[in-house]
Amino acid sequence: MRWYSSTRARLGLALLASSLVSVGLWAAGAISNHSAALGYLIWNLALAWIPLFLAVWLELVLRDRLWSSWLGLLATVIWLGFLPNSFYVLSDFVHLTEIPRIDIVFDTIIFGSFAVNGLFLGYLSLYLVHGELRKRLSTKTSTLLVGAVLLLSSFAIYVGRDLRWNTWDVILSPASLLFDVSDRIINAGAHPQVVSTTLGFFLLLSSTYAVVFFGAKALRQQKTP
Repeated sequence: MRWYSSTRARLGLALLASSLVSVGLWAAGAISNHSAALGYLIWNLALAWIPLFLAVWLELVLRDRLWSSWLGLLATVIWLGFLPNSFYVLSDFVHLTEIPRIDIVFDTIIFGSFAVNGLFLGYLSLYLVHGELRKRLSTKTSTLLVGAVLLLSSFAIYVGRDLRWNTWDVILSPASLLFDVSDRIINAGAHPQVVSTTLGFFLLLSSTYAVVFFGAKALRQQKTP
């Protein structure tokens, strides 16, 4: 099966259209409130697209090379570093009541639109990589690896939201980032948010991804009348 099937093309267009709807909702809110205060939602959604492009790139790399090749490992590491950005959009709800706005319900729709699209992009990206894992490993091993990825992503959301670190800080400020992360891991008891945030996001992401995965599997197996 060719990786660029017409079905994938339609899915890509649907994702793009849905993201543009989010931007349109934001624009409507900005006009009605005479404020572009929620512009960070667009930036976060743009970051959420990166893991999908990286997953497609990884697929292309694995067509001709071993996963253990330097290019396969590089694509995997970069993908893993950016994947949490897709799920991070969900945490933007913490900003919902920070600024006085005209219509809190409409703002909820705006935030929900960006969050849902971020999840769509993240789950699709993960699904593509999961598919590559299942071609090479047992069901149990591939499932455990996906679980580890989601656990790592959940911890990364905490690091981004509570500690305010970004993906590129791994390169720009590795020592400071390592200090903060190691401190939270070693002294987790002094920072209860580490466990609650990480575990909460892990349960949410893993349970909903399971629905996406088995839903897609059921649709593939469904026979056309």
